[in-house]
Amino acid sequence: MLTHLCGGSSGREGAILQIGGSISSKVGRWMRLDDKDSRIITMCGMSAAFSALFGTPLTATIFALEVISVGVVYYSGLVPCLTAALAAFGVTQLFDIAPTRFTVEAPALSADMLWRVAVLGIACAAMSIVFCETMHKGERLISRAVRNPYLRAAGGGLVIIDLTYLCGTTDYNGAGTAVISRAVTAGEAEPLAFALKLLFTAVTLGCGFRGGEVVPTFFIATLGCVLGPLLGIPAGFAAAVGLVALFCGAVNCPVASVILAVELFGSGGIVYSAVACAIAYMLSGYTGLYSSQKIMYSKLRAEFIDIHAK
Repeated sequence: MLTHLCGGSSGREGAILQIGGSISSKVGRWMRLDDKDSRIITMCGMSAAFSALFGTPLTATIFALEVISVGVVYYSGLVPCLTAALAAFGVTQLFDIAPTRFTVEAPALSADMLWRVAVLGIACAAMSIVFCETMHKGERLISRAVRNPYLRAAGGGLVIIDLTYLCGTTDYNGAGTAVISRAVTAGEAEPLAFALKLLFTAVTLGCGFRGGEVVPTFFIATLGCVLGPLLGIPAGFAAAVGLVALFCGAVNCPVASVILAVELFGSGGIVYSAVACAIAYMLSGYTGLYSSQKIMYSKLRAEFIDIHAK
């Protein structure tokens, strides 16, 4: 809350996933569940939290099943996680909280447009690697340079203030949902918006402030809005495809990413979204937003590797 209140650049989903997971884990201990059932109830909490935040219960369900161990889906948690996600979504409806939705017109399916979207998927894969590396290495470099956490936070706050004045706008503070909406629905984005958001988020999180990285990846998908016209893709649609492809490359969850495209933008461009997500997943390497995430199988071969995302 303090990060957002004071203008830090971050999302909300990181906090809510931790809150949902920790609450459900605590409930599991109260119920004296064994280790296997405790894992499932923790995934239920993550599903419920993600669903309530974005209004995407199907994405929330698959995301919780996919994100822990890439290449292994815990189908035993499918019904519990879906139940939790739908229940959380129902609660938001009781409070009249509108789900996140965008109106995007998808072009007709054609081979010509498919290869253009494939190139966009390659660009999103590269950007996801840059984003993850910047987040991880930026935090390590800043913590080594300034070891006192209070000085680090104070210095980071001053840097964010200076950057905000230099940019002359608060678009890059907070989650930046207005910019995301404008890019997707109107096809409008500043050419360097994605780079500036990356800088703001790296400073915010690297200096010790807390928040999520998923919504900043949505923002950085304004890269698609910039590249779309160069590739002959409508800018708004390119931003939408770039959003899910960049999300996929960063969190290594291809199935959840395709479902996210349907829940956010409708099913009209699902084939294009699937192509972009598949390419972004395959080419994003073994980087990831979550260092605790395990990648069980190679992305290029039917080979068991069991490594942590870098």
